[in-house]
Amino acid sequence: MSTTPTLAAIHHMAFRCKDAEETTRFYRDILGLKLKVALKVDDSPGTEDGRGFMHLFFEMGDGNFIAFFDDPTGVENFDFKPMYGLDCHVAFAAASKAELDSWMALFKAHDVPCSTPINHDFVHSIYFWDPNGVALEITYKDERYEEILEHEESISLQQISDWSAAKARRQHVSTS
Repeated sequence: MSTTPTLAAIHHMAFRCKDAEETTRFYRDILGLKLKVALKVDDSPGTEDGRGFMHLFFEMGDGNFIAFFDDPTGVENFDFKPMYGLDCHVAFAAASKAELDSWMALFKAHDVPCSTPINHDFVHSIYFWDPNGVALEITYKDERYEEILEHEESISLQQISDWSAAKARRQHVSTS
């Protein structure tokens, strides 16, 4: 019997950006992430197609990255409107409520719209978008974080089962 290897962490999440310089200003100058790598690539990997692009990597405090592709090929077919957060978003960790408040003040100073803090019980979050429409979140752990997650873990499979049954009932009613 083989054992599934362990995934240690997310190394990076990558998104398309409309402009490498604008994206760098946002992630480096506003969010304070270090621009670690800017790769100018002449061809798509494994090809000689001449489809050059810029691949940016911004380093977070834990050594992981958020990355971007500035690829002018096909960009006219890409929608840079703000993403719906349930479709895709990146959540960054803050250490405390005070830190979250500092982020809100910084965003206000830079005219970056963001939500008011939302209480998700185990975490408290604000939401905003980068210049490319990528939905972003900054969140800090509730003081009861471990206790809440331990309880949630114990009921997770039942919650999924209940959700699936209710969803099937709703779909059946809507098709009747």
